[in-house]
Amino acid sequence: MSRSAGAFSAFERMVAWRYLRSRRKEAFISVIAGFSFVGIVLGVATLIIVMAVMNGFRTELIDRILGINGHMIVQPMDRPLDDYRDLAARFEGVQGVEMAIPLVEGQTLASGFQGAGTGAIVKGISADDLTRMTTVSENIRSGDLVGFAAGQGVLVGSRMAEALGVGAGDDITLVAPDGDITPLGVTPRVKSYPISGVFEIGMSEFDAAIIFMPLEEAQLYFNAEGLVQSIELFVQNPDLVQDYRAAIEEAAGRQIFVTDWRQRNQTFFSALEVERNVMFMILTLIVLVAALNIISGLIMLVKDKGRDIAILRTMGATSSSIMRIFFMTGAAIGVTGTIAGVLLGVIVCLNVESIRWFFSWLSGTTIFDPELYFLSQLPAEMDPGETLSVILMALLLSFIATLFPAWRASRLDPVDALRYE
Repeated sequence: MSRSAGAFSAFERMVAWRYLRSRRKEAFISVIAGFSFVGIVLGVATLIIVMAVMNGFRTELIDRILGINGHMIVQPMDRPLDDYRDLAARFEGVQGVEMAIPLVEGQTLASGFQGAGTGAIVKGISADDLTRMTTVSENIRSGDLVGFAAGQGVLVGSRMAEALGVGAGDDITLVAPDGDITPLGVTPRVKSYPISGVFEIGMSEFDAAIIFMPLEEAQLYFNAEGLVQSIELFVQNPDLVQDYRAAIEEAAGRQIFVTDWRQRNQTFFSALEVERNVMFMILTLIVLVAALNIISGLIMLVKDKGRDIAILRTMGATSSSIMRIFFMTGAAIGVTGTIAGVLLGVIVCLNVESIRWFFSWLSGTTIFDPELYFLSQLPAEMDPGETLSVILMALLLSFIATLFPAWRASRLDPVDALRYE
């Protein structure tokens, strides 16, 4: 036994491997080990998949929200934004600001020729600014920007077009509550516009509610000639919007009120972060249960191998050597289960949209309905640091689970081991 004196020697690895292989009388122990292995595989894979989907969900939402809404919104305080062109030019001169887009915005009731109606948010924007807003201009599903650029058409979201039964070339009627002033009071303003194009950005909330209108026409429609309500700024790094605030306020040269995307969506993204953390803790319990199965399986294995332990001790094996043998036996289950779980998780994440379509077809229902989850497809984005933390957590739980049974085996002396058998 002198050759096996080294820690984790070839002899110890050989004995640990023999204990992993099942024989007929050890079938029940092997079943427990098998359940432990499957539990760790499913736990690790589930953690990786769920966290990747939640990361992808958050990233996609941020990209879509910030793709159509400014990272920072400038609104007036002392007087209306009648100098919006000069302000926009000065804002674009600030380092890090990519675009400054003046907007007129208002709520209307939109209806098609079939009589169906729905609420809509009209955004008045110049054709040049809309072209620079690639989230919209590069996702025109039908039609084009020609009519819009000529000031004679509007752009409608795909889901709104489907709900109203209209398409490119058809007319859409808009009804604004604040319309013309007459001797009888304010009457709603009703006007029809040709649909120049239908856009689809992939976020159902926007595709179903937004209409883009040429800026000058929107100013006339909402009684805001020569004015805009806000100027939306798009910056190079949306996560550092606070760093741009001072320079923007200085460039304005007048009193302005500045809000950013984090302030406008704070509750929503805070809820996503809380849900993400809670899901991680809940799913970690799957790995913990599998680790407990390792404990029960090893304890039964120690009891079954009492005679073997006695023989090894009489041959000169030390208590630490016995502990390492059973530690490697249990750790092998955790390590192989973790590796298999990571592989399974990566495969599912790379094919998550195909899997979603398969189960939707199999069940005959829509899994991950865009009407509820805002996105038209199921996103998955694996974070290397997060995946590494899942791997380390699974390995740590597996190693900890093996310590008590391995320590219990190492405490048996030859006489007690025979009696224990």
